[in-house]
Amino acid sequence: MSRIIAGAAGGIPLFSVPGTATRPTTDRVKEALFSRLDAYEVITDAKVLDLYAGSGSLGVESASRGAKIVDLVESGDKAAAVSRTNADLVNKTLKTQTVRVHHLKVETYLDRAVPEDQWDLVLMDPPYSVENDTLTGLLETLVPHLAEGAVIVLERSSRSQEPEWPSGLERFAEKKYGETKLWFAEPSAAAL
Repeated sequence: MSRIIAGAAGGIPLFSVPGTATRPTTDRVKEALFSRLDAYEVITDAKVLDLYAGSGSLGVESASRGAKIVDLVESGDKAAAVSRTNADLVNKTLKTQTVRVHHLKVETYLDRAVPEDQWDLVLMDPPYSVENDTLTGLLETLVPHLAEGAVIVLERSSRSQEPEWPSGLERFAEKKYGETKLWFAEPSAAAL
């Protein structure tokens, strides 16, 4: 069972999505990821977008650590229901409505984004079956919606090829944790 690692809701156990359709981020990877994000000072008061949210564990971890708004986007029925349960747990603990769940396809959610939608942190943990061309298209859609100093974290299999970063984004770091690889990107100077 996963849990919230740190922050105001630290220690709360989280519900997992039943079955094998989702691939939860391990606590080890989550702890390393958030340690890095804390060092980047990108979480406090951030607007966070968690795409392919699964159980929502990354997004609710952000809320526990001080994010202002967290949007979880998940299209799977079971996963969206678990995301909603975990969001309700964290919102109740924080006594806020910080975490919101959107039961939609990622593409649909991003197509509906308005220019005022600006995110400080975007977490992407797509199914391995999502092709890199699709990811590049989604990343391109995100570029005009990134706040200055924003960070995108893309989680993939360590055997996956690095995606092609669209114009407006630059990869600035990568880290491998066993079977998991994280890529970190930010808006390029030309995109701001």
